Amino acid sequence: MSNYSLASSTWDENEFGAIQRVIDSDMFTMGKEVAQYEKDFAEFFGSEYAVMVSSGSTANLLMIASLFFTKNESLKLKRGDEIIVPAVSWSTTYFPLQQYGLKVKFVDIDIDTLNMDLDKLEAAITEDTRAILSVNLLGNPNDFTRMQEIIAGRDIFILEDNCESMGATLEGKQAGTFGVMGTYSSFFSHHIATMEGGCIVTDDEELYHILLCIRAHGWTRNLPKFNKVTGEKSDDPFEESFKFILPGYNARPLEMSGAIGIEQLKKLPSFIETRRENAALFQSLFADHPYLRIQKETGNSSWFGFSLIIKENAPYNRAELVKLLAENQVECRPIVTGNFLKNKEVLEHFDYEVAGTLEAAEYLDEHGLFVGNHQNEIEREIKLLAELLC
Repeated sequence: MSNYSLASSTWDENEFGAIQRVIDSDMFTMGKEVAQYEKDFAEFFGSEYAVMVSSGSTANLLMIASLFFTKNESLKLKRGDEIIVPAVSWSTTYFPLQQYGLKVKFVDIDIDTLNMDLDKLEAAITEDTRAILSVNLLGNPNDFTRMQEIIAGRDIFILEDNCESMGATLEGKQAGTFGVMGTYSSFFSHHIATMEGGCIVTDDEELYHILLCIRAHGWTRNLPKFNKVTGEKSDDPFEESFKFILPGYNARPLEMSGAIGIEQLKKLPSFIETRRENAALFQSLFADHPYLRIQKETGNSSWFGFSLIIKENAPYNRAELVKLLAENQVECRPIVTGNFLKNKEVLEHFDYEVAGTLEAAEYLDEHGLFVGNHQNEIEREIKLLAELLC
């Protein structure tokens, strides 16, 4: 086998033309290309508002930060509030929670879907729970119908880290739009690639205005004249140019990333279709594998990658499997961070607890890996993988 990579480029003359368009404009930081991308993004995913930022990680940071500045008491967070998260995700799902002083409660995953175990989620909820930060892992949406039933009648809201699952749907609704806010990533290996980049979507106008403010220094410059942060802005641009009202960041995206994103979004439906065709072949070849467990789809996954979890009866361990794949030029990685609770050094900085036990996360951490899926057809690579492992 030769070169089954984790990801591949999908840029062509359209993306290169978009870059040249920005070069010709001589405007390289956030401008009209980013604004058009945000408009297209919100329309594509069926959300009222979209805010482009520099990465999926900063999207998570601003999503959490905005909830400390809202005037809406049903959504407002304060330090010490409890937020429930799955034990398996990327590091920057968790870090903003620590940085804003939230109490983090880790819940085990379901070994089949790789998302939060909803029975354990239900058991973990207490009177102290304020929010659930759900993570759609490897393209697979959570069962939000069940999750909404669990929190019905409680003062709890849902947020979504959808950075790995752009284009996934559940009952016709886009993943990332089930919560108060949802985050997306457009890093190279993800469903669309904009160099670096991320996005936050919401239907809440006040949160949208807060995000606009804290994305760029906490100033008023990017707010509309009538807004839900300051009320009405002055008509004097000089007065408003350096007026700071919230403790913000510089998480602005590049204009090139916005321009590339416009072109990539046009291709996203075909990208998702191809990923699902690749997944159908993968499922047909590995669904009944005697030694390997694959991810069980919820709704319509957008299949970020293909997980392989070694069963208890397998005649090999993960190190041997990784060695076999490497020898045959198949790239693989751990399933995100694995069980995040193993990172004892960083957890010293957290206020956290574990709800129940983490058998599935621990098992995945020791026995799981994933290989890549692509926006282009990889029938040859998947069949060769099956020949190697079946």
